[in-house]
Amino acid sequence: MRLLVVEDNPELGQQLRRRLESEGHAVDLAADGEEGQFLGETKPYDVIILDLGLPKIDGLTVLRSWRRKGVTTPVLILTARGAWNEKVEGIDAGADDYLAKPFNMEEMPARVRALMLIRRAKDHAAAEITCGAVVLDIRTKRVTVDGRPIDLTAHEYRVLSYLMLRKGQVVSRTELTEHIHAQDSDRDADTIEVLIGRLRRKLGAEVIKTVSGLGYRMDEL
Repeated sequence: MRLLVVEDNPELGQQLRRRLESEGHAVDLAADGEEGQFLGETKPYDVIILDLGLPKIDGLTVLRSWRRKGVTTPVLILTARGAWNEKVEGIDAGADDYLAKPFNMEEMPARVRALMLIRRAKDHAAAEITCGAVVLDIRTKRVTVDGRPIDLTAHEYRVLSYLMLRKGQVVSRTELTEHIHAQDSDRDADTIEVLIGRLRRKLGAEVIKTVSGLGYRMDEL
């Protein structure tokens, strides 16, 4: 999944990035509210972690702007411990969860997983997504084919999970590239074709269909 962390403390921002990347996520960092607001409005994030005390534009203003412009991405706000007014204002502004500083870094991945499930709740009643014989558990990141566990790399998992979450829809190579790579990483659209080939070998040749000139699609089968 692709995440955005908007945090002006460089050390904390890098700590969050490393912890979330260790979970297999692609993570973009923004150091101020202006950059964070732009990225949140223009990039396809699954979850956003937003500090409220930001330079240039404060976090509450950023969050209100996102919601006003129709950005529905789940947002977890970071607040000062004991600042109940910030928490209330954040929830009223459209935040989905909050975490008070200082916090245990090990708590963050669980919060992110919970927000991902909330986002998918409208389309998926359970944490598992099924496309024919392929089953993906969002909580555990476990993938099976006919009940047989399949080992995937982090990038293979990102491609597969995005296609399964968009099952029945055609997803272009450009969209997949935007989704699985962080903002400052080396993006090569040709890599997607390689990853699709690997997934077909592991899951079955017919699982992911190529739609000529448009992209890829996974169906219920």
